[in-house]
Parts: sequence; structure tokens; C-alpha cells
Amino acid sequence: MTRLTRAEQQRRTHEHLLDAGRQVFLRRGFLAATVEEIAADAGYTRGAVYKHFGGKEGLWLAIIGSDADGHLQGLREALARAATREEVIAALNPVDVADKDAAKWAAAAAEVLAATAQQPETATLVAAIQRRHDDEVAALLSEHSRRLGLEPALPLDQVVVMLGALGIGLALRQTVAPAADPAAILTHVLETVFPPEAT
Repeated sequence: MTRLTRAEQQRRTHEHLLDAGRQVFLRRGFLAATVEEIAADAGYTRGAVYKHFGGKEGLWLAIIGSDADGHLQGLREALARAATREEVIAALNPVDVADKDAAKWAAAAAEVLAATAQQPETATLVAAIQRRHDDEVAALLSEHSRRLGLEPALPLDQVVVMLGALGIGLALRQTVAPAADPAAILTHVLETVFPPEAT
């Protein structure tokens, strides 16, 4: 069996803690989750969480940063394949909007937003991740709207903010008052934002 280098061990610990953090935040929410529980789920001591992330808030930031990067990569690939307005709309409509885990994650995210509203330093870091993600999504949409001759009904930076807020809101609503078909709601909004070409 090959021994891992120190850097490989640290990378593995980092990934295990990220995975455990995701699972604990989904299971317990952000506020109820503890560093001890996250560390135990990953098979480490609480010191590992503090060493790698500085605490629960740092772990959350690392998770949402990683998730934002993953979302951008998937969206980049889907939009590159899109050849029609309908395919752009499908690429922008997350398939998991009605998923129970998406609803739990939205609830945890709402807790974070409420908790960090009183912590300007953390709120600034959360906002920076969101702003970078939104800017990159808007740039992708601009590129592919031009390529396909689409004329969005709103400025694309506003479209991105609106879709993010609507997606989170629908996912959060699923935790208490599920909508019959949240994906259909998002599709309808996207069809309004990206109207068919005038004939």
C-alpha cells in the first residue's frame, strides 16, 4: 500500500471534512450543526476543522465556493451544447429544485444569511462568493445569448439575481408548503425572460 505524502493527506482530510460538513448541514441545518459533529462524521477531531477552515463558518464558505465552481462548470458545459432557446432554458432550470436535499440546503443557507447579517466580515465573504458566481453566470448568458440571437427581457445581471432568489425561494418553500411543480414555475419565468424571437 502506497503511503500518502503530507500534502496528499491534507488534501484528503480537507475533502473528507467538506463532505462531512455538507452531510451534517443537510441533516441538522447550519445553526444546529456543531464542529464536533462534523469532525466526528469525517473521522477527525474538532481541531482538524479549525485547522483547515477556521471553524463552522469557514467550512460553510469553502462548501459554497466549491459548489459554485461545480455549478459554473456544469452550466458552462450545458450552455456550450445548447443550440436553441429551449436548450438554454433547460440548462438554467435546475433539475433538483423539488429535491428534498435542495430544500434542506436552502433552509441551511437561509439560516446562514440570517446569522451572518449581524457578522459583517462573514457576510462580506458570502457576498463575494455570490457576486463572483453571479458575474460569471451573467457573462456565460451574455456569450450564449449573442451566439443564439436571444434577446433577454431584462439585463442579464438582474436575470441572474432574480433566478437565484427564485430558485432558493422555491426550494425553501418545499420544506414547508411544497408547490405542485416548482420546475414548471421556473420554466415559465425563464420563457418570459428569454422570449421567442419575434417573427
